[in-house]
Amino acid sequence: MTVWRAVLVLLLSLPLSAASVSIVRPEDVGLSSERLKRIGLLVKAHIAAGTLSGAVTLVARQGKVAHLEAHGQVDMEAKKPMQTGTLFRLASMTKPLTAVSILMLMEENKLILADPVSKFIPEFRNGKLAEWNLPNDTRGGGLRLTPVEREMTLQDLLTHTAGMAVSADGPAGEFFARLKIAPTATLEERVKAWGALPLNFQPGTQWQYTGGPGFDTLGRVVEIVSGLTLEQFFERRIFQPLGMRDTFFRVPAPRAAEVAVAYDLVNNLLTRPAEPAPAAYFSGGGGLIGNATDYFTFSQMLLAGGQLNGTRLLSRKSVELMTDNAIGDLDLRNYISQEHDLKGYGFGLGVRVRKSNGRSGWLGSPGDYGWAGARGTYYWADPKEQLIGIILMPTRVLRLRTEFPNAVYAALE
Repeated sequence: MTVWRAVLVLLLSLPLSAASVSIVRPEDVGLSSERLKRIGLLVKAHIAAGTLSGAVTLVARQGKVAHLEAHGQVDMEAKKPMQTGTLFRLASMTKPLTAVSILMLMEENKLILADPVSKFIPEFRNGKLAEWNLPNDTRGGGLRLTPVEREMTLQDLLTHTAGMAVSADGPAGEFFARLKIAPTATLEERVKAWGALPLNFQPGTQWQYTGGPGFDTLGRVVEIVSGLTLEQFFERRIFQPLGMRDTFFRVPAPRAAEVAVAYDLVNNLLTRPAEPAPAAYFSGGGGLIGNATDYFTFSQMLLAGGQLNGTRLLSRKSVELMTDNAIGDLDLRNYISQEHDLKGYGFGLGVRVRKSNGRSGWLGSPGDYGWAGARGTYYWADPKEQLIGIILMPTRVLRLRTEFPNAVYAALE
């Protein structure tokens, strides 16, 4: 019995291969096999152009995976082919998991979304607003600091309407630029430093993407409220219940070679970067590394109303709250890019939410939601069509974030 128990423990510790995911015939879920082939052609075209080393694409409908392909190479120098189970730096695709964590704690009555951030992190108390003295001469007239009209809340952070300065842009940008945080600083130390900075605008009045600091602050709230590190919370409350064995803050050493090299595109040439330094803290804004099938598992849990295969993480109503537009008519103008913009979109809790098809200029449905990562990862879910699309790239090719959804929707029967 002891030997068999040891064997069972060993088997459970092995990575869950993407090859073990059942792939259904696309026509069985209302998709065209012939048209789905266009996805591979798209990816191969970018690889041939020298702007992409490889990618993994996944399409699921009605809870079933109908397309899962890998193209290109994990490591171009080693000529190691991409696998469907290859691990990618998910970057900001971590944010929806942090949002789910906050909502789980909300359901346990340990917080409400209207709670001020200062309730958990005192450094955010008595916030100040930075304003230029001459609005039409933004940098020539100096600054003034005034009290905020109200404190930022957890919902402000979840919706990127908190006003936090996260770059040198905006009236509070110079305060952020002068901030000195040691590379070895803990999450607690970083969040305290951010909390002392003035804001770019009154909370709730504008939308400005907060990159890492906003959701790292939420990750710290999860730690304070739960008594667990963010890594422990994700592992015990999300990964283990859903069977997500291939998603990590820290990749086990034996699996390090499975992580796709995140090449930089320099002068239109893919350039191998220096080895990244080990993460100093668990980033709720962008620290996860995982693969397509694990992220499908998480996405399908949300699309199925907060549960999967009998395991419930959230109530249906919490998922509805997360994936509904929470910012009214605020403009996502500072996330506009030439080939993949968010016209026609609002924002929910950790995810962008489509309000209008016509304004967006690319295919989808009102109510579809999702988010992207800085290195090139992107996903969305469409409740109307019961559809999930995931593309994982180690180098960001913005055009593919539009081409891929267009190809998926064009395959609907």
